[in-house]
Amino acid sequence: MIDHEKLLNFPIPEVRQRVTPRDAVFYALSVGVGQDPLDKRQLDYVDAHRTLSVLPSMAVVLGHPGFWLRNPATGVDAVRLVHGEQSITLHHPLPSEGEIVGRTRVTGLVDKGEGKGALLYSEKEVIEAATGKVLAVTGSTTFLRADGGFGGPSGPVKPVNPIPESAPDITVDLPTRPEQALYYRLNGDDNPLHADPDVAERAGFPRPILHGLCTLGVVAHALLRELGNYDPAAMRSLALRFSAPVYPGETIRTEIWKSGAFRARVVERDVVVVNNGAAVFA
Repeated sequence: MIDHEKLLNFPIPEVRQRVTPRDAVFYALSVGVGQDPLDKRQLDYVDAHRTLSVLPSMAVVLGHPGFWLRNPATGVDAVRLVHGEQSITLHHPLPSEGEIVGRTRVTGLVDKGEGKGALLYSEKEVIEAATGKVLAVTGSTTFLRADGGFGGPSGPVKPVNPIPESAPDITVDLPTRPEQALYYRLNGDDNPLHADPDVAERAGFPRPILHGLCTLGVVAHALLRELGNYDPAAMRSLALRFSAPVYPGETIRTEIWKSGAFRARVVERDVVVVNNGAAVFA
């Protein structure tokens, strides 16, 4: 059972991380960049012999505190939680080398009621260690499917970004690989839901699912390609809602409006997997 005040003030350890060009390249590869070997703009993210660019979406794994909700002291059923929403606000381009600090805290809890689950809001600052400069702020909503009814507040719930009723202006199909979740978890998110078939079955899935943040990386790649011409400094922010899981090996179709609104679907099943997306580019 969740203790509202205890979880709201849970001491999530600060993470100090030495970032290397290898880390930046691995992250880009783990979200599918580099699959077109003739696209020199993609090579700028995966060839460390060039002047290396860093994907803005890498902010979600820098200073990542790991699967801290697995700690029994949180009171959370860690098998039955899912990633609900994610946002990224970028203040400066991310470095390919240097030390950063990740500071994560819980910012809110919403009790949806007995049998209806709960929402946990958290925020992470990505800080340049040498200067104290905040490079990026990421925000997450975790849906605790089995943890409602603990007597917490019923709001406020974050509003969602509307999707236009018109047809998208741009569509981008990007494939995922069958083993992609096994690569992606080496970025620091080792939730067994993404690797162990038995854990996936207990969570209600027929097989391990792709990390929501890996799906985000694929979608952010599509947005950066179409709205930012692969310029990492062009992306200022994005926010999205995860609406269904992706299974490794499926193709993600990102549907983009020139306003910055977006959503994504799995082509093979025609299921919307990311919804209510909003991106801001310079």
